[in-house]
Amino acid sequence: MKKEAIQKGRVRNIVLGVTGSIAAYKAGDIIRRLQEEGFSVQVIMTKEAEKFITPLTITSLLGNKVHRDMFDEGDPAWPMSHISLAKEADILLIAPATANIIGKIANGLADDLLTCVVLATRAKLAIAPAMNDVMYKNEAVQENCARLRKRGFQFIEPIKGQLACGTFGEGHLAEVEDIVKAVVRIAK
Repeated sequence: MKKEAIQKGRVRNIVLGVTGSIAAYKAGDIIRRLQEEGFSVQVIMTKEAEKFITPLTITSLLGNKVHRDMFDEGDPAWPMSHISLAKEADILLIAPATANIIGKIANGLADDLLTCVVLATRAKLAIAPAMNDVMYKNEAVQENCARLRKRGFQFIEPIKGQLACGTFGEGHLAEVEDIVKAVVRIAK
């Protein structure tokens, strides 16, 4: 699907959730590639994501404010920013998605801006996990992923690769190109 088709179609607005994985540094490339495909992108960063990539970096690439806090009184949509972001989204993509965020969403927890937006949206939902291979294969994580699949979440599966812990295994964030292709496919 070309960007012209997306612009003429119904699906144009992406809310990208960036969580606390070393793979958060790839968010900038994801943003740029989605914009090249004609999507309008808003970004929500968790506090943990900010340990790996700064909001200033994302803001510079995005050209928009990065949403970071449920209680940001400087946000024009405050105190309902989670509702306005949820309504704006045609697709909510979480990339990278940690075991923690997957577990919170699977169990209906809403203790930060990103999880509140997930619970408040009617958008198509996509998750690109990134974590240690042992964590990814953990029974609890797999049960949480299965629960979310059952609820209609689309998964952009991790690949085998070099992991931050120095091992090689499944848990490496999918390639940016594959994430963008999946989003384009979901947008149809």
